[in-house]
Amino acid sequence: MSKQRRCWSLYLLGTQYLSYGILQKWICTDVLTSSSLPSAPRTHIPKRLLPQVHENIYTIPNALTFSRLLAAPMVGYFVLTHNPVPAVCLFAYAGITDLIDGYLARRFHQQTVVGTVIDPMADKILMTTCVVTLTLNGTLPIWLAVVVLGRDVALAISAIYFRWISLPPPKTMARYWDFSLPSAEVHPTEISKINTFLQLLLVGNAMLLPVLPVGLVDAWNLWGVMEGWYYLVGGTTIWSGLSYIGNKEAVKILTQEQAEEKKKK
Repeated sequence: MSKQRRCWSLYLLGTQYLSYGILQKWICTDVLTSSSLPSAPRTHIPKRLLPQVHENIYTIPNALTFSRLLAAPMVGYFVLTHNPVPAVCLFAYAGITDLIDGYLARRFHQQTVVGTVIDPMADKILMTTCVVTLTLNGTLPIWLAVVVLGRDVALAISAIYFRWISLPPPKTMARYWDFSLPSAEVHPTEISKINTFLQLLLVGNAMLLPVLPVGLVDAWNLWGVMEGWYYLVGGTTIWSGLSYIGNKEAVKILTQEQAEEKKKK
């Protein structure tokens, strides 16, 4: 087929899609010109024909975050079986990778929308696992577990809701769980960051105290200090939960243009 025939075939195939933005310019302009071709009809663009934006989620920061997700149940197992040393080691690993993945994402421009979702999710799953298991073995009071878990459940329900309403059509469960389709960003509030830090210290110390010598723990009355820490964390947990109410900066639904920009980054 000659070059002119090929170009004309491409034109006939692409005319009906020119108004959809799929073909942005004339093909083979040395043979076909705008003056020699009829203009494409202007039609409404069905939402199902809009380009679906995917981003690269296979990055080192995301891999580190997923490893924290895998570490969470192992930490819980060691806490329940009264093995504080491996529990503390895995918990320390989770804390270190939490710092590293954020640094790598910023340093090498590997921030992803899925990262903004699974990073706090990994933290919460780890925290939930630790709080539940430490409460079951009697280390943490039940009322504190109710406050911490109640806030997390409320935020989880909100996250499910915002993910669903921000997902571009068609809305299917397969697309809902496809995190390479960016639809919304989650930005934790400042008090939420402080609360997460305090919760991590609380849980870490609760697992560390059984490892320390009994004489040192008694001399410094560390368990008494922990009791005061319970009320501090309980207060910041309630405060952080209330900080999301009516906060438009905490959850941002992405437009098509913003999603495409995230993909380019």
